[in-house]
Amino acid sequence: MFKKKKLAEKEIPDDHSRNADMGFMDHLGELRKRLVYIVLSIIVGSAIAGYFIDPIMNGILLKPAIDSGLDLQNLRVFGMPMLYFKVVLIAGVIIAIPFILYQLWKFVEPALYQAERGWAKRITFFTTLCFVCGICFAYFVMIPSMLQFSADFGSINVKNLIDINEYWGFILLMILAAGIFFEMPMVAFVLARFGMLTPRFLRKYRRHAIVIILIIAAILTPSPDPFNQLVVAVPIYVLYEISIIITAISIKKYYQKEETIE
Repeated sequence: MFKKKKLAEKEIPDDHSRNADMGFMDHLGELRKRLVYIVLSIIVGSAIAGYFIDPIMNGILLKPAIDSGLDLQNLRVFGMPMLYFKVVLIAGVIIAIPFILYQLWKFVEPALYQAERGWAKRITFFTTLCFVCGICFAYFVMIPSMLQFSADFGSINVKNLIDINEYWGFILLMILAAGIFFEMPMVAFVLARFGMLTPRFLRKYRRHAIVIILIIAAILTPSPDPFNQLVVAVPIYVLYEISIIITAISIKKYYQKEETIE
């Protein structure tokens, strides 16, 4: 009891020192500064993407369609200029993701304890790594299998002519969905560190999670065959199990640290 009281007395000045020097307007100023940095990073990333737009379009964006034998066409007057603009912007955001995440953490950092600030940079690195892994999985596994199914399905008397903007929307959806799903372990880690998620909760609702994962896989995959659905569902389920392990490790370290402090 006395130890907890002493611990609380030690934390009060630290908590006070974290927030006493920053009022409401100071927080708004800090938020504006971080947003300006984020916008500038996106502009720089878009400039880099614009310089390499031809390799990005022909060597990356259009390659899955070419390998699958799909013919793309433009059906809009300004379809190609708008497509190039969207590709440059999204590529700029992807390039700037590490800096964007770092700025978001820098904005949250003043509200954290000194011990919690130490893993902010590590969180930024692993969050970026998970997102990039999701993009790679979507590009090299999900998208080729789905496009190949689309190219092979149907009658030989009907030629597939896909609108380039619809194709871009499909690619973007798959990449963003995979990137977000691959963030599951990091989200679980952060929620566990703040005491909002436990491995017991994840294990308890594992069956419900499997049903939800299968539904999501069925929505994301345009093909009705079970193979493509399993290509999406299995990695998401593996990420769920990894999240349980990471949550258990995070909570274990948290309680060990509390016992050390006491």
